[in-house]
Amino acid sequence: MKIKGGLAGMAIGAVAMLQVSAAWAQDLESVSVVVFGPPSLGAFLPPVIKERGLDKAHGLDITFAERTPDAYAAQFNSGEFKVGGSAALLTVGLAEARGVESTYLFNLFNYWGAVVTSREDIQEISDLAGKDLAAATGTTNFQMFRWLAGEQGLDISTVTAVNTAPPGLVGYAMADRAAAVQLWEPAFTSLTAQNPAIRSLDLNIDESWRSFAGSDDIPYLGVAAHTEWVNENPDLVTALYGAYSDAAAWVQENPEAAAAIIAGDSQDSVRKNYTTLIKQNDRLGLNVKWASDMAEEIRKVYEVGTSIGYLPKMPSDATIYGASGTK
Repeated sequence: MKIKGGLAGMAIGAVAMLQVSAAWAQDLESVSVVVFGPPSLGAFLPPVIKERGLDKAHGLDITFAERTPDAYAAQFNSGEFKVGGSAALLTVGLAEARGVESTYLFNLFNYWGAVVTSREDIQEISDLAGKDLAAATGTTNFQMFRWLAGEQGLDISTVTAVNTAPPGLVGYAMADRAAAVQLWEPAFTSLTAQNPAIRSLDLNIDESWRSFAGSDDIPYLGVAAHTEWVNENPDLVTALYGAYSDAAAWVQENPEAAAAIIAGDSQDSVRKNYTTLIKQNDRLGLNVKWASDMAEEIRKVYEVGTSIGYLPKMPSDATIYGASGTK
């Protein structure tokens, strides 16, 4: 059977489009990136990147593999995954001390954390002495809190830390199972929306950091990769940065649409919370920058890590991508 006229043209056009799409797909470079599962900062931008096709726009086909924090650390440090999209800065420095050669490529989020409570006898950080505090003690966020608490005169050894995984922190606060809970976004916004009676203690983050580092930037979480992979794939590093940077810009320009993508099948209240979080950005801290553009601030974060004994020594500049001028 012959296809005539416009139908023939349509058929030929469709075939041509399929051929172009197939050629485009063949040209894409596949990259697997391990991230924390939601709700987490590491899971904030990946759904936007995939939904908007921002990986493909930069010649990539990114597969985001969600893992728990423990599994993330084990599988990234072992080299099972060469790229990590939930790379907390202090853990990158700690990995080097343990023999893992990796580098912090670029920052995604500045640090922000909170301590929340509903107990009347806890009004400020010093009131935590002798009390129990639920926290994910192995995280960079908690380690930075330890330093901030010390800056306000609290001897953290007087606080009983109750360790739990990040997803369990909201439950601890809702059930009032500990005197206070240390957490961060997006858990903080979710918690305060569910329980307006929860109060946040003043950690004096901005003033303490500005006095210590002379900067408003507190690099906290970003994308890291094994050094060998980075050396073999410099173009892919640039493409990854482009995809994440474009995602961050789109999120900030389209907070409602972005919140809907990030929240997925969650309730409307979650989408509204994410929208507010994106618009304000003071607690979210979305700040995509090359590591080399924040090298001094990264070194100051490392100083914090060594001062509290989390890092055994100062990490080398090899953990800061481009710090030596090669990027």
